[in-house]
Order: sequence, then C-alpha cells, then structure tokens
Amino acid sequence: GMDIVSSLNEATEVLCLMNMITLDDLLDDDEYRDIVDDVREECGKHGKVRNVVIPRPIDGQAVPGQGKVFLLSLSLSLSRMVILKNTTQSLQIYVEFATPEDCKKAAGALAGRKFAQRVVVTSYFNLEKFRKRDF
Repeated sequence: GMDIVSSLNEATEVLCLMNMITLDDLLDDDEYRDIVDDVREECGKHGKVRNVVIPRPIDGQAVPGQGKVFLLSLSLSLSRMVILKNTTQSLQIYVEFATPEDCKKAAGALAGRKFAQRVVVTSYFNLEKFRKRDF
C-alpha cells in the first residue's frame, strides 16, 4: 500500500508511537511493564529493537507549585531504560531500532492498527534527541 509514514519525514532509528496508552496505564506498575514488554515483542517482529522508552510520571505525584511537572528519575534494568519525565496530554512510546530500515518496517506495520480501541499513530524521532532523552 501507500507508504504514508515515510512521506511525512525521513526514517530514523527511533519510532514514536502515539495514541496507544493513557496516564492510568503508566501509573500502574504491572500494566506499565506489560506495555513495555508488548511493545518490545510486537516491534521485534519487524526488526531488531535496541530500546523501548516510555516517559512516565513517578507515582503520578505532581511537584508542589509546579502543576503538571513531575519529578525526574531514571531507572535502568537489563538493557531497558525507562525515563520518568514530564507528562503531556499525548503519551508517547519511543522504540529504538538497530537501523532506520527496521524502524520503517515497524512503522508501516503498526500505523493505523488498533491498540486498546485506539488507532496507533506513528512518527520518526531524531536519534540524537532520543539519546539525550529530549522528548
């Protein structure tokens, strides 16, 4: 079919998945781990996945006086890096692939698919920004 994704911007190693998860999903530790595993497994069907990152608030606790700004923290486990960061309305999942080709294949396979009644939206994300966790 039409390769809608690549016409939007040039493929990079990092795929950004949108419209898949809610804040509630991220606040529940078990749910969160399940989502990371599911995404890793699903994306792994299309290429070599290096990393799955889902920016996440800590316990949903807002910092006093900061409104929606959440504490930053970092936890590393196996090769998985989970960055806990400011939440925005649109929660995003970032998947780093070994090559832009792998990323492109996954984007083509996932875009427009249903996930928990929501239609998945994909875009590519700059690798340097991803490495700096500049989401």
